[in-house]
Parts: sequence; C-alpha cells; structure tokens
Amino acid sequence: MAPVQARPKKAPRSWDALTPSLAQWILDYLSSMGYEQPTPVQKSCLEIFRGNKDVVVEAVTGSGKTLAFLIPVVERLLRSEEPAKRHHVQGIIISPTRELASQIYNVLVSLIRFHAPSADLLSYSKSDEKRPATTEPVIVPQLLVGGTIKAAEDLSTFLRLSPNLLVGTPGRLAELLSSPYVKAPASSFEVLVMDEADRLLDLGFSPEITRILGYLPKQRRTGLFSASLSEAVERLITVGLLYPHKITVRVKSLKDGGEIQERKTPMSLQMSYIITPASQKIPALCQLLDKLEPRPARSIVFFSTCFAVKYFARVLHGVLPPGFSIISLHGKLEPQVREKNYERFVNATSPTVLLTTDIAARGLDIPQVDLVVQHDPPTDTKVFIHRCGRAGRAGRRGLAVVMLQPGHEEGYVQLLEVRQTPITPLTRPSISVTDAEAELVSSKIRDQAKADREIFQLAQRAFVSWARSYMEHQATSIFRVSELDWVDLAKGYGLLELPKMPEVKGLDRSLGLGIDTESIPFKDKAREKKRLAELEQWKKEKAEREAQRANGEDPGSLKRKKNEAWSGKHEHEDAKAARREKKRRKREAQRLAQMTEKEKEEQKKLEELIAEVRRRNAGQTTAGAAGGQKADAADDDDSFEGFDD
Repeated sequence: MAPVQARPKKAPRSWDALTPSLAQWILDYLSSMGYEQPTPVQKSCLEIFRGNKDVVVEAVTGSGKTLAFLIPVVERLLRSEEPAKRHHVQGIIISPTRELASQIYNVLVSLIRFHAPSADLLSYSKSDEKRPATTEPVIVPQLLVGGTIKAAEDLSTFLRLSPNLLVGTPGRLAELLSSPYVKAPASSFEVLVMDEADRLLDLGFSPEITRILGYLPKQRRTGLFSASLSEAVERLITVGLLYPHKITVRVKSLKDGGEIQERKTPMSLQMSYIITPASQKIPALCQLLDKLEPRPARSIVFFSTCFAVKYFARVLHGVLPPGFSIISLHGKLEPQVREKNYERFVNATSPTVLLTTDIAARGLDIPQVDLVVQHDPPTDTKVFIHRCGRAGRAGRRGLAVVMLQPGHEEGYVQLLEVRQTPITPLTRPSISVTDAEAELVSSKIRDQAKADREIFQLAQRAFVSWARSYMEHQATSIFRVSELDWVDLAKGYGLLELPKMPEVKGLDRSLGLGIDTESIPFKDKAREKKRLAELEQWKKEKAEREAQRANGEDPGSLKRKKNEAWSGKHEHEDAKAARREKKRRKREAQRLAQMTEKEKEEQKKLEELIAEVRRRNAGQTTAGAAGGQKADAADDDDSFEGFDD
C-alpha cells in the first residue's frame, strides 16, 4: 500500500488560507495585481464582513482598506439566488470626496473585469444602449459624483444601466435615492459601506448621511472604514449598526531601549522634520528633491490655503531643480480641472510635484508617492498623519518631512510625541541652506512678479490667506502670531512689498527693495489697458480734488458724485429682488426633490395649515378695520376713508 502523502499546509497569511475560500476569479485578480498575501486589515475584515456581521474598521493609512470592503461587498451581491430587479439597488459605497469615490470605482471596475458575466456588461456604461437583462447575479456599478455630471444625467444613466452597486459622494447619492424610480427595498438591499467615515461627518455631511439612511432598510450589513474614529462616528455606530464588530489594526515598533510603542503609520514610512526659517523653506524643498536617492517620481507638497497653492504653482517652475513638473490641486479649482489634474498626477511618467491643500490629505490612493513635504504644518495631528500617509503605502518606502520655523514651532515635535505620532530630525539627505541661496530663490520669484502684475497680486493674496490661516491655529502656544518674523516670511513668498495688514503696522512695507509696484504691468494687454485707464481716471480725480482745496472749495463734490452713482444702483432693486426670489424658488425646488414621499405629504399639510391660519387672520383684520372705520365715521364726518386708487 502506497504511503499517504501529507497535504501541503497553507501559508497562514495567504489568500488561500481564508475561510470560506475566495472565488477563483478573485484570486486571479489578486495575483495579477501582485498582492501575494492579505494585509492585516484585509485578513481580519474578510473573515468577519463576509458573514452576516457589521464591522467598524480602524486601520492605519495605506493598509489596504479599499479591497477589505470591496471583496465582501462583491461576494455578497453575487451570492443572491437571482439577479436584482431593474432599478433595485443592492449596495452603496459612500465617500467624502469626488477623487476618492472615483478611485474606489476604478478599483471596483478592475476587480469585476475578472468576473466574466459582469465584465461583459461594462461596455454599456460607455454607450447609450440599454443594458440587457441577465439570468444570473452580476455586478453593475455606477459612479455618482457632483460637479462634472448633472443629477438628471445620473438619473438617466441609472434608468438605462439599472446598476445594483452605487459608489459616490453623499450629496449626489442622496439626490438619486430621492427619485421614485430608484428602489432600495429590504428584499433586495444588502450592504452599505462608508469609507473615511470620520471625515464624512467632520466635513458636515451629517444631513446627507441621515437622508441616505432614511431611504435604506434597517436590516442590512453595514461597514464603517476609517484611519481614525471620531466622536461623531462613535455616535453613528450606536444608532446605525447592529452589534458591530470593531476591528483595529495597529502598527508597533521598538523604541530605543527596547520599549514597544504604537504607531499610526506604516513601518515603511519615515516621518521627519527640519527646523528652517520661512525664507529657506522653498530652497530646502529644492534640495530635498535634488538630493533624495533615488530621485522621487511623485512628490506632494502641502500648503495651508488654496491661494498659496495657486501662487506657488505659478512661480516654482523657475525655481525647482530641472526635470520636475508641477501640478496643482485645491478646492477652488473647477471640478473638471481638479479631476484632470488628479489624473495627470496619478498617470505621470516623469518626476512630478503635486502642490495641494488638505483636499488630498486622505483617502486618495495615489501610487508610488515617494516624498511628502508639509510646507505649512497643520494643528490637528490626525491631519498630519493623513498627509504623511500619502507616502509609504502598500509596503513601499516613503519619506514625509514637515518644515518648522525655529522657536516655539519646535514644540510641535513634543505635541506629536504626546499624541503617539513621533517624528525624528531629518539627517539623510542632509539639508543645509545658506542665506545667499535663500536670497537667490527669492529674487527669482520676485523677477516673475515684476514682469506680471497678476503674479504680484496673487502673491499678496496668498500671503494674506496664509496669515489668516496661521492665526486660526488652535495650538496658539506653538503657533504664535506675535513672534512671526514678517520680513523673513515675505522673503519666503518672494514678495515685492508687504500687504496692508494690521500685523505689519510700523514695518517698512517696501522691505527695503524700493520697487514702484504701481508701475508693474499685466502681461495680458487687455487687462493692462483697462488698468491704465482706471489709473488715469484716478489721477484726474485726485488732481481735481487738490485744485478744489487750493481754491478753498469743497473737495467733496467728487465724493457726492460717486454717491449719486452708488444711489443710482437702487434703481435695480426690483431686478435684484426678482433674482433673489428666483434663487429662493430654485432652492425650494431642490429641497422638495430631495424629500421622500412621506416628507412631501407632511410639508403639504403644513403649508395648507399655514395658509388657513393666514386666511383667518386676514379675515379678522378686514372685519376689525371695517368696524373701526364705521365707529370713526360716526364720531367725525371728515374721517379717513382710505387711499385713492
């Protein structure tokens, strides 16, 4: 009898070790993507969320949360005994930003391409044809984000495709679910996922989340995923989940002396700081990009305001080392431009630097980010972690550097230490900026401002917006406005003069440069022509006022003339009122469109009740006025009988 061969044991962290086993097509996808084994959060989540259990998952940034919920969601929908009915939604995934929603949708599409029946239907999402019915369960996704596509187009696409899995932002999802054509009954709806759940609530999406939950059945599976859990999420857990399982994935490391410490970021991510005056921050950034080995393919630089991003995106082209291109991403960009710039950065093939605000601080899984630089440190340590977490994802090595000004800002290091986010001084590469190098960078930026008034004005706005942001820091013991070196800060921004601000009162606003900023022209000839005409008019009025003073006349006539022009605007009050009323009606229509049928009925009853009360009050007022007039007429023959028509 032949000896029985022992069956090979499965690796404890392999995908095959999961129970129940994953479908072969999912294993094929994971293999094609190079995912040899699940991350800790994926292993823990797949073992629980694939069953009939709710989960609350807190894991460090870059730990693989997207696949941790996509695989269970897809599996659950495909386990149905029959395909979903037309216009019946089976699953919803909510994201706080357009970019993150698009990213989740793209990962979902790449996953279901390996499921043949679902892959065959993907072509209909890019055509105008109606999706055919199927005899077996499939995944038909739809992306719902505001800005680039109108809500009516989303509804039209929904009716044509009849998707059963929606991925989108709260506002657009709530708007679609309010349509009577969209169904999410208890008999078919399966699962709800909220990614970056704490940010969904911190950004003020609570009303939209509440509305979405109102459209969904209570008997469902729910998953909340986040890098950190806030108090708002804890409240949501108590009211929106049934006996949830909390999964917390921590990273631990050894400190000097053998003490184990808990980390909130991956081990592959090095978090460091450099102490540098404001005037040397941009030169230090240039040295980082130039000295870092290997040369960073993708780098992200965080600023505190949109105007700062917009300004430095204009002036850094002539400052950064050769070979680096610049892309900007901030909240004031048009949605189409934001999406285009995001795609450009993700698909960049040459060294690229993304200048951004906290809009890109979390959620976005941008591949191969080697370097993160925080030009302006945030107060909130959670934001600090999320910014750093853009690098060092999925086991890839990354470097995150925050720039702190000498003095009290150095206390930020101790603040992070207390909040279990330790950072170390940056030693490699060695960064050393001289005053001459800093002055050279400032002069290069100033030269651009001298050549174009638009850059000069943008610099002023960026500096003022940064100052306001700095004043709003919550940690006032660390970020002290009273100790800022405004002249040094102005050099860091390459200003030609300090803007008019109360904080710089008493300082030489010209910065000792002696530049006549009034003579700086616009590169745009049309704008420059308009500016010169306005400047000429102002000089003319100024000369007239001086002549009136010299003759002992009242120089206020010009002011009265301006006042008359201003008062003439009151002729347009009717038009303004009409526009306000139109906007009010539009807002009211949008509000009604977002109501459920029950809410609409209650609103109608309330309006009828208010109208009835007003009619009664009007009747009483008319009767009282008539009685009063009769009494007055009896006492006085010359009584007032009303205005003539």
